[in-house]
Amino acid sequence: MPNVQKSVLDELCKFSSATIFNAVVEAMGGTQGGIELSGKGGQPICYTDQTLQYMLPEFGTVAGYAVTMELTPMDPEAVRNPWEEYYGLLDETEGPIMAFIKDVDKQPGRGASFGDNMANVLKKLDVAGVIVEGTVRDLHGIKEAGLPIWGTGRVPGHGVFSLTSVNKIIEVAGLTVTPGEIAVADEEGCSLIPSTIDPLLILNQAERITQRETEFQNKVRKPDFNLDDYYKIIH
Repeated sequence: MPNVQKSVLDELCKFSSATIFNAVVEAMGGTQGGIELSGKGGQPICYTDQTLQYMLPEFGTVAGYAVTMELTPMDPEAVRNPWEEYYGLLDETEGPIMAFIKDVDKQPGRGASFGDNMANVLKKLDVAGVIVEGTVRDLHGIKEAGLPIWGTGRVPGHGVFSLTSVNKIIEVAGLTVTPGEIAVADEEGCSLIPSTIDPLLILNQAERITQRETEFQNKVRKPDFNLDDYYKIIH
């Protein structure tokens, strides 16, 4: 599917990653829990797991097209591809980009996979956010670069730093990431919009979900609301 207008991504950022996930499930014909999708591939697990932390949540919600890479920050014997492959790909990719990085070292997390020098370069290449299955350093400098960053922890150093793969399907924090998919990330993690689903459909569904949930919560907050009222709503 071709890239959508940037305004669509901006509109997606008005919704939480949780709402985007719910919109994906409903667009596929499911409801909460996705039981309707049993026998049809099941409910997608198109969101990150609990290991991922938003390290600069003040930047808010971010959306972009997935570009992936794997690296090792410690292993001197790892495959070493030229970094021009990665930076060239970012330069050629229409943004905004969500950069997904996975530490595949023999000692994952022991060395930092991302720091402020990379942050400044990626910011110039239309990267809107970086999601790392691995550790991060130079957080103050990353903040000064203006780049939202997610990771699994922080350390102050790294060893031999090697690029091992570029733009293949990888798993980051429990999420299978296919290059080109739209990612929406916030303080709860990251949700992906499968390439088989029109992002405009997700946007419209997210708006309907938000309206529906707002109406429900307003009813529940009324002083005279009781359990019988709740049962009438859900049945």
